[in-house]
Amino acid sequence: MNGSNGGTWAVFAVGAALLIAPSPLSAQAGEGEVGPPLGTVAPGAMVEDLEGNPVQLLDYVAGKPTLLEFWASWCENCEALQPQLDEIHARYPDRINVVAVAVAVAQSQRRVRRHVEEHAPGYPYLWDARGEAVRAYEALTTSVVVLVDGDGKVAYTGVGSGQDLVGAVARLFGPG
Repeated sequence: MNGSNGGTWAVFAVGAALLIAPSPLSAQAGEGEVGPPLGTVAPGAMVEDLEGNPVQLLDYVAGKPTLLEFWASWCENCEALQPQLDEIHARYPDRINVVAVAVAVAQSQRRVRRHVEEHAPGYPYLWDARGEAVRAYEALTTSVVVLVDGDGKVAYTGVGSGQDLVGAVARLFGPG
């Protein structure tokens, strides 16, 4: 093999590897494979409410189970998860907090407010302007969901539209 063909083959091999290997942003990670490790204490992070006031994310956990979704208005996976979030919120209104953490990527706080006004989800949307919650929860993409139990520990993590969030919450609460 001469020098120019070797370089061509190397570029081809790298390109082929990139096509075959799943992209971490598009691949669906399994339960517990994203976000903070299961069983660890949920991290705190400063975010904002939709009026721009600073709030501590853990204030929304407040001693009861909480489902956090790292969300964006343009996220198709987030849209696909919406019926499950609505069902969880309707089925367990006093037993679990549902909180959407809006990432500050390719959307504005105003756009998030407009979404909330149009859809009236019934649970809070918070604005992660500086990415503090994204970093704390290792949410490298949208549609990352973290379920925190009543003791403030991470009980479930997942990403993508294929998550069974209703089942994860039911397992958290157990039979009955």
